[in-house]
Amino acid sequence: MTMSETATTYEYSLTRELDAPVENVWAAWTQPDHYAQWSGAVRSSISLDVRPGGAWSATMATPDGSEFPLTGSYGEVVENERLEVIMDLPGGASTAMAVDLTDLGGKTRIVVSQTCATAEARDMSEQGSGMLLDGLSAYVPTIS
Repeated sequence: MTMSETATTYEYSLTRELDAPVENVWAAWTQPDHYAQWSGAVRSSISLDVRPGGAWSATMATPDGSEFPLTGSYGEVVENERLEVIMDLPGGASTAMAVDLTDLGGKTRIVVSQTCATAEARDMSEQGSGMLLDGLSAYVPTIS
């Protein structure tokens, strides 16, 4: 994990090596049936139009039973390599999270990174991304 601060932005980057081919990791991020298995999203709520400018939406369910909707769009999309997920924020703002994949010959290195406006937003986003990567790491080896 790396974190850095500049005068106006706060960044984080999380890296994991996953025991699954890059195609399976890509499918886990881009196919609703797979996404529901590891992300904490309610399957019936997931819509993923994975293309530059395409919209996505999902309702996340927390362990305590609370649900909250998330929406956004996709920026850069390079199959099996890079997915830029843009998340809508309250007040009309948005933030982008980059998902970069590297094929390691049957395994995959994933790097999730994001630049946030505040230290608090960075810390919350980093925690959420860590939870996503935990779920993804457990799920992708089960894809056949």
